[in-house]
Amino acid sequence: MTMPEMRNIDVGELSLRCAIEGAGAGERPLVIFVHGFPESWYSWRHQLAPVAEAGFTACAIDVRGYGGSDKPEPVEAYAMERIVGDLVGLKNALQPDAPAILVGHDWGAPIVWNTALTNPEHFRAVAGMSVPFAGVPSQPFTEVFREHFTSQGKFFYQEYFQKPGVAEAEAERDPRDFVQRMMYSISGDVPEGDYWSKPYGATFLEGLPDPQPVEWLTTEDLDYYEGEFRNSGFRGPLNRYRNHERDFEWLQGWKDKRIEQPSLFIGGTRDPATFLFGAVTDPVALMRMFAPKVEGHILEGVGHWTQQERPEEVNALLIDWLKRL
Repeated sequence: MTMPEMRNIDVGELSLRCAIEGAGAGERPLVIFVHGFPESWYSWRHQLAPVAEAGFTACAIDVRGYGGSDKPEPVEAYAMERIVGDLVGLKNALQPDAPAILVGHDWGAPIVWNTALTNPEHFRAVAGMSVPFAGVPSQPFTEVFREHFTSQGKFFYQEYFQKPGVAEAEAERDPRDFVQRMMYSISGDVPEGDYWSKPYGATFLEGLPDPQPVEWLTTEDLDYYEGEFRNSGFRGPLNRYRNHERDFEWLQGWKDKRIEQPSLFIGGTRDPATFLFGAVTDPVALMRMFAPKVEGHILEGVGHWTQQERPEEVNALLIDWLKRL
């Protein structure tokens, strides 16, 4: 693949590394792409050029803590409020005179949903993949998973991520194996199986299947991810999971608000996050309660890595939606 233009942009509190396609070609609408865990700007490698060719400036960031972006040490530096601030700062740096469009996947989806909710003047439309928007929370997510998993002696990955240093040690032992094993285990290619049903006290990788080669995650892709995480480590990425209480308190200021902008949701039938780990059967109907202008698509056989597993299908849906805004 041809590498996009890489720029480090001061967004106010820190600097973000951005991969940009389609800049400098007149007045193009700005589309900001936000990745999830354990990824990087690179997880949007199949979207940047097609979106730019469709007439937009496509900008995929390394979220703070990842890759070439700044990596503050404190846990609280990764609160939703701070990351939302990064996106507002980036939009103001790249397109100060007009609102931008947001696209997010995995953790990037809650980030862009909440950015659009709390800053409607800066963002005119929002798309999320994998994780639907379920409104402003009525309790911190830590309380939810401790009730349904931890208190019953069951493993839940976000509980495992809570204590600083524990998951970092497991992931940093072999970043390539960690990324490949995690991605394969919740992809549309993994054989059916309950790989995550294990007791509290298990490690993250325990019980996950040996990854098989898949066409959407090549040797070159793994080389890139491995290099990024060997350089950055996993502390910043994992700190995102350690802010549920802070995020809950901050978002209470918008508890009666909805996302009123045009919205797009793309999920997969084999993605546990699309169905909120079994809590919902129709994520698009759920979203309509909190984002009434949502357009939804659930892709058959797709696992968690939506835009990497099915880039052409996702690009067609995304670009069609962008052009209709």
